[in-house]
Amino acid sequence: MQGIRKNAEKSTRQNAIRTLAEKNRDYIIERRRYYHSHPELSLTEFATTATIKADLDQIAESAGVKNLEITTFSDYPGLVAEFDSGKPGRTILLRADIDALPIHECTGLSFSSETPGVMHACGHDTHIAMLLGAVKILLSPRIRRRLRGKLKFIFQSGEETGCGAKYYIDHGLLDNVDAVFGLHTWGTLDAPYICVDSGKRMASTDNFVIRIKGLKAHGAAPHLGHDSIVAASAAVMALQSFVSRENNPVNPLVLTVGKLHGGNMFNTICGETELDGTIRTFSKEVQERLKDEITNIVSSTVEAYGCSAEVEMRYMHPALINDDEELNRIARRAALKLYGPEGIRSRECVMSGEDFSLYTEKVPGFFAFVGARNEKRGMTHSNHHEGFAPDESTLERGSAFTAQFALDYLLHSTEGDDTDAINR
Repeated sequence: MQGIRKNAEKSTRQNAIRTLAEKNRDYIIERRRYYHSHPELSLTEFATTATIKADLDQIAESAGVKNLEITTFSDYPGLVAEFDSGKPGRTILLRADIDALPIHECTGLSFSSETPGVMHACGHDTHIAMLLGAVKILLSPRIRRRLRGKLKFIFQSGEETGCGAKYYIDHGLLDNVDAVFGLHTWGTLDAPYICVDSGKRMASTDNFVIRIKGLKAHGAAPHLGHDSIVAASAAVMALQSFVSRENNPVNPLVLTVGKLHGGNMFNTICGETELDGTIRTFSKEVQERLKDEITNIVSSTVEAYGCSAEVEMRYMHPALINDDEELNRIARRAALKLYGPEGIRSRECVMSGEDFSLYTEKVPGFFAFVGARNEKRGMTHSNHHEGFAPDESTLERGSAFTAQFALDYLLHSTEGDDTDAINR
C-alpha cells in the first residue's frame, strides 16, 4: 500500500495532463460562466450547440488540428465531434449534456442566467466546460502524438427529458464505439474530490400517468356520482404498499406521485383525475413488472369507489451501474495518477436517474462524479436547487480526469497498464 501511495505521489508531481488542465483553468472557468449565463431548455439548445461548435473549431485551429470532424443535426440540437489519430486502436466516446432546467435562478452570481425562468441548476454548464477543457488537453501536440485509435465527443441535448440520448444512438453514434465515459458535478460531494466508485450509481427511471374515471355529480349530492378525486387519493396511498409490502426491502425502490390534477369547480364531484409519477429502482426484474403491478393496485383500489383506471407507463432508461472491470480499473488508476488517494472520495448511490445509461446499455461505460460542495464558501445547495452554485475548483480536475481516462483507455490495448510514459 505504501508503494502504491508513493507511485501515486510521484505521478501527480510529473503528470502532463494535470499540468495542461491547470494551464487551461481560466479557459474552463470562463466557458462555464458563459454557458451558465446563456441556458437553454431541453431539446431547444440550438444556440448552445452553435457556440460549442465555434469553441471546438477554435480549439482545433489553435492546436493545428485539421481533422476534427464535427457533425450537427438539422432537426435536433447537440453535436458529435470525432478525431482520428491515424493509428490503429479503439474508439472511446466522451459525453457532456448541455440542457438547463425551468428554474428561476437565485444564486446572486455575477454571471447568473440571462434567461428568466431558465437556469443551469443541474451543472450541465460545468459539463460542457469540462469536456471542452478535456478536448483542449487531448488535442494538444504533447498528448495527441501519443494517441491511438479514435476520440469521439458528444455534447448531448435533452438529458433532463430522461431520453435525450436516444436520438443520437438511433442515428449511429455508438457504431464502432468500444467504450463511453461521462461524469457529473454533484452537490452533495465535497469539492474538489472525484468519485470513481464501481457498482450501482444511479437508478432506472420510469414515469407513469394514471387516468381515473368516475361520474360527475353536484357537490351537494355525492351519492349520485363517483368521485375520482377521492378514488385517486386512495390510489396514491395504496401505491405506497407496493414499496413497503410487495418489494424486497433489500432492493432500493422509490415510487413518487408528483402530480394530482382533477376537477375545475368547488361544488362538483370530479369525473376524471390524473396522477403523474415516477419510479426508480436498480432491479431490472422490478422494472419489467411495474406496469402490471401498478395497474392491479390502482384498478382494484378505485373500483371500490365505483371508478375505473388506465395506466400508461413511460420507460425512460435503465439503471446506471459501473460494472465493467477494465473501465473501473482504468478510472481508479487515472484518478490516482492525477491527484493521489487523497483526491478521491466515495459516495453512495442515488435514486436520481441519468440517461447516460442508454449508452452503457449498448457498450461498456464508466460514469464518475466530481464534487461541487464547499461549505466554507456557502456552496451547499444540491442539484436542481435555484441556489445551486458549484465550486469552480472542481472544473479543471474534471477536465484532467476525462482526458486521463480517455488516454489510458486508448493506450491500454497496446501498452498494457503502463501509460505513465506520457508524463516523462
